[in-house]
Amino acid sequence: MQSGVYEFLAQDRVIYGRPAAEAVAETAGRLGKSRLLIVASRTLSRSTGVVSAIREALGDRCIGVFDSCVEHVPRASVLALAGEVRRLQPDLIVTVGGGTPMDTVKVTLVALAEGIADEAGFDAVRIRVAEDGTRIVPAVKDLPLRQIIVPTTLSGAEFSNLGGATDVTRQVKDLYTGRHIGGQVVILDPAVTVHTPDRLWLSTGIRAVDHAVETVCSRKPQPFTDATCLHGLGMLARSLRVNQAEPDDLDARLESQLGVWLASTGLGRVEWGASHGIGHQLGAVANVPHGHCSCVMLPSVLRWNREVNADRQALVARALGREDGDAAAAVAGLVRDLGQPGSLREVGVTRDHFAAIAAGAMQNMMVRSNPRPITGEADIRDILELAW
Repeated sequence: MQSGVYEFLAQDRVIYGRPAAEAVAETAGRLGKSRLLIVASRTLSRSTGVVSAIREALGDRCIGVFDSCVEHVPRASVLALAGEVRRLQPDLIVTVGGGTPMDTVKVTLVALAEGIADEAGFDAVRIRVAEDGTRIVPAVKDLPLRQIIVPTTLSGAEFSNLGGATDVTRQVKDLYTGRHIGGQVVILDPAVTVHTPDRLWLSTGIRAVDHAVETVCSRKPQPFTDATCLHGLGMLARSLRVNQAEPDDLDARLESQLGVWLASTGLGRVEWGASHGIGHQLGAVANVPHGHCSCVMLPSVLRWNREVNADRQALVARALGREDGDAAAAVAGLVRDLGQPGSLREVGVTRDHFAAIAAGAMQNMMVRSNPRPITGEADIRDILELAW
């Protein structure tokens, strides 16, 4: 008999199809917050009007903008934001952007709760994997404040209470969690996403596909997330192709955002596998962007896993428009249709990187919960060769 527990998304609400600045100001009023700090990427903050519009809507309730987030979130960048929060004392953070600012804020909230003041302090609160593959998830104290999120990519990070930060010394991207580190409110406004470069938008769309696929193909799938993720896959397969052909079609961009919402229902709640786990190390070791990690790893992980979950993969293939059960081919076809890279070579990974990627991946909880058990670095290398 099946058994399981599903923890519903931690958002108070998801607001969609409304102007972001208006929704942020309204949310601040509803929550009774008067000292808001905006966290955003440097490009979005300084080269578009998105952040300035939110700042104007907030008026004197906005106490500052932090736009020094760094891709793959090195620990030093988290400490920089934590220092600003301690200095400015906001009562709410407004995060605007993609996975990098979101993860920076998430891990910052952990650092603030735990009083972390240097890079070594993160070791006590990072999620670890024991020798037998079990997860060691440290308890995190109550957070001093929350964040609300205006996403501008399709990474889905806004819907999770899981954040990543890179230890540059070990060349490993570690994961962190806390009950409320994700978005208290998520605001989906397609109009603010038109500034996102097409390559980033479409590749993070594949990241969302990865979320859905590894949820459905989990070694411990759940019926609720099967329903949401399979429907989300259909929405993404349809809307992403429109996004590429007609990038100014706001209805299609909103459909992609809503597809991500559905695709992310397993994020941090259902065990994922090696596509995400190895992908984290591609970023830490070879600086591969998040979305491209999924583009190059997901088809190969599906091929490697097929001997143990072909029935689950057939559900994915059907949702993506194939009736032959070949989920790897369905994903690879979507990646190709969107003009995204399909191999490790295309994203700058060399075989010289394989040893560090494999060593780091074996410390990742998602690698250790892959549907087909991964027993050592040799298995990681086999998967990397498939993606080469």
